[in-house]
Amino acid sequence: MHYGYIGLGNLGGHLAMSLIRKGYKLTVFDLDPKLAERHVKAGATLAASPKELAAQVDHVFTCLPSPTISEKVLGQILDGLKPGGTWIENSTNGRDEMKRLAALAEARGIRTLEAPVTGGVHLAARGEITVLVGGDKDLFDLHAPALQTIGKKIFHMGPLGSAAVIKVITNMLAFIHLVADAEALMLAKRGGLDLAQAWHAITASSGSSFVHETEGQLILNGSYDIAFTMDLALKDLGFAMNFGKEFGVPLDLASMTNQTFMKGKAAYGGSAQSTQIAKLLEDVLDTDLRAPGFPARLE
Repeated sequence: MHYGYIGLGNLGGHLAMSLIRKGYKLTVFDLDPKLAERHVKAGATLAASPKELAAQVDHVFTCLPSPTISEKVLGQILDGLKPGGTWIENSTNGRDEMKRLAALAEARGIRTLEAPVTGGVHLAARGEITVLVGGDKDLFDLHAPALQTIGKKIFHMGPLGSAAVIKVITNMLAFIHLVADAEALMLAKRGGLDLAQAWHAITASSGSSFVHETEGQLILNGSYDIAFTMDLALKDLGFAMNFGKEFGVPLDLASMTNQTFMKGKAAYGGSAQSTQIAKLLEDVLDTDLRAPGFPARLE
């Protein structure tokens, strides 16, 4: 099958490269043509627009920064993609938004799979990210080989909308863990512990988490470079808060975390790294969380 990939940013660029490395015929597009240079060198074809890309391929992946942009790009895809094609959305969207956009595609003879990814950019670069899929089982089976190319662990969560719910849940947990990890590391530092040794001890303890083991290293390095912004964190926390209201679940920790990230955005801007949420404590207490031996980026 000939796939197209639209959105070659921090995540999408790596996902598209995984498809190319596995020998898939791929056509790519991004508003910034420079982002497509490595894909073209690796064998992909560059399209001039989403519509042109869609007209050349069988199915289209997208990885875009917001539901508004997803809808805009989908409109262009539907003007080019042949009936019977599939739109595969790697972006994180709200459940209702995903269903609404899928209905627009269905009216034009295009089926939809939601396939948001989780685990971090470093795992996307290795083709080992987790893919959460929602949609019809036959459609999942059709595209399973491609999904298994971009990710290591693939979960078919159920009908369309299911993946949106679980993705928001996983991101909500990650942001809560991030705020908690910053507090834990600050306790260690202000308690006079060797911070590097404290990180290793936590990693080997019952209090560890995926976020501690990955993003905690970037805090200790001081780069905070997780390639995920405050704005994106607030978008996902907003989805979580909406689900809490809809499902009647009090989300005390998520609500506090949402407020903390709003403070982070006010202090450092929406384009700041989400991991910089730890800097709020560092600045208030005039105490940095630096330790030697930790990487500036995750590999």
